[in-house]
Amino acid sequence: MTQPAEPHTTKSDFAYAHVRELILSGALEPGSVLNQALLAQQIGISTTPLREALRRLRQQGLVELDAHRDARVTALTAEEARDLLEVRRSLDPMAASLAAERRTRQDIAEMRAALEDLEPLPGDPTTAHLMAHRRFHAAIYRASHNTMLTGMLDGLWDTSDRYRRHGLRAERSDEERAAKANEHALLFQAVLEGDGETAADVMRAHIETSLGAKAAWRLAKPDPR
Repeated sequence: MTQPAEPHTTKSDFAYAHVRELILSGALEPGSVLNQALLAQQIGISTTPLREALRRLRQQGLVELDAHRDARVTALTAEEARDLLEVRRSLDPMAASLAAERRTRQDIAEMRAALEDLEPLPGDPTTAHLMAHRRFHAAIYRASHNTMLTGMLDGLWDTSDRYRRHGLRAERSDEERAAKANEHALLFQAVLEGDGETAADVMRAHIETSLGAKAAWRLAKPDPR
């Protein structure tokens, strides 16, 4: 059983963090119904703080609640995958370009450290794999020194991770994995050299061939049945 919430967190905060992790890790699959009584028992809390947590998750688009308090994990859709891809095509290259113009020594150190820990995502990534991926991109976002842009991209990340997992269901070749690793290295080098145009171009290509793009294609593909 999960350990009880630490003293500095509320039961609702604890439930929110726990259920959010179950959703983002894929333990609770998209579209799955949530048995609130059972889930609360597994977490070790009552249903009241769990419902509060579910309302927060609904605001983030991770959970759906109906009038009867039934809950389910939000399903993946081709439309949302497309919307995410379209937004990231614009915002990520902008962040990379600004990072090349504005990065500080501390920014460079954080990006370098994140890159050293980064590996191409395996078919069944752990939370640690996804966090390492997020850490590198987040370091670039912060280096843009545009608080609004950084906040928008950070807010998209959790939803994007669900689509990355879906994209990983289609096996990637060693060449594809190597290409992603090379793009990360080229992106860091462009930001390091202050080359905003190249940084934006590399990031744009990175998004176009991303797992999110693969998920958008797979979800939009007609069912052959």
